[in-house]
Amino acid sequence: MGLEGKTALVTGGASGFGAGIARQFHAEGARVMIADIDAEAAEAMAAVLGTRHVTVDVGDDASVAAMATAALAEFGHLDILVNNAGITHLPAPLEEISEADFDRVFRVNAKSVYLTARHLVPAMKHRRGGVILNIASTAGLSPRPRLSWYNASKGWMITATRTMAVELAPFRIRVNALCPVAGETPLLRSFLGEDTPEMRAKFLATIPLGRFSTPRDIGQAAAFLCSDAAEMLTGVALEVDGGRCI
Repeated sequence: MGLEGKTALVTGGASGFGAGIARQFHAEGARVMIADIDAEAAEAMAAVLGTRHVTVDVGDDASVAAMATAALAEFGHLDILVNNAGITHLPAPLEEISEADFDRVFRVNAKSVYLTARHLVPAMKHRRGGVILNIASTAGLSPRPRLSWYNASKGWMITATRTMAVELAPFRIRVNALCPVAGETPLLRSFLGEDTPEMRAKFLATIPLGRFSTPRDIGQAAAFLCSDAAEMLTGVALEVDGGRCI
């Protein structure tokens, strides 16, 4: 595939799936900026890749504006935007999720996509090209009980991906989503409620290929969707789930 010479910004890029995406992009020749709310982790990941980093709160307009300014100043233009930063709430009956947790989930998982579009799409439109990749989830396609509002936020992201794809196609901007199954990331314990061998076995029994996803899995899928090899793909919600959604 190859991303030689491409410029990319990855939110939540310091750990988990974001780090896997950043590593794969770098390996395929892209210039990558790591954006994360954890400044120390972002700096460490950037040091590993020999690239730049920026601290960002993806739910805050001023912070996202500053991130966009930093990326465009560093690269001159942006070829690839990856909206990876995400959060969940702990499993619980839907009526028991606190308003604060609901607001936090939608602030990070949904509002962030709006804000990055607000501050980076104009530059992509001006160049008449670019790729936006939203990291959704199988939860947005095949919801699980007790993760109701997380499921809903990822369903929102999939719909946002499709409407963005339709509107931005005339500007040669492609917009796709990845839908990973739960993986070996810092969020796994939150998805499971408790990270025990029993809970892992119960969840793995729902995945036909019999394993969790990994940052490398997501990185490779992301590299494909953001490469010229996928130039006819837009509005896609690609399942990277070992058969979980079948």
